Amino acid sequence: MSHLDPIADLIRACLPTEARPPAGSDDLFRIYAVLLQAKGDQVTDEDVHNAWTAWAQSTDDSHKSLVAFDELDAPTRALDAPYTRAIRTAARRLRHSTA
Repeated sequence: MSHLDPIADLIRACLPTEARPPAGSDDLFRIYAVLLQAKGDQVTDEDVHNAWTAWAQSTDDSHKSLVAFDELDAPTRALDAPYTRAIRTAARRLRHSTA
């Protein structure tokens, strides 16, 4: 287990119940953990999409959403928002637990 795994688990726990992470997404959540460490609660939907894109290229390099964030339609962009909120929430919880 890496030092990123507890952070990844916290992010996953902060997701709303309606969010449905893809199967086999442990590596994706580790990338989200890196985003949390780099940007904290300043992470954006575009950051989350870029992280997903990096991960998705290794799982399905023909996925239609493997484009720049600003090229996505609004409903597809909205799919990143719960993950952004989960990362922000996890960042605030970590900050408060170490203060």
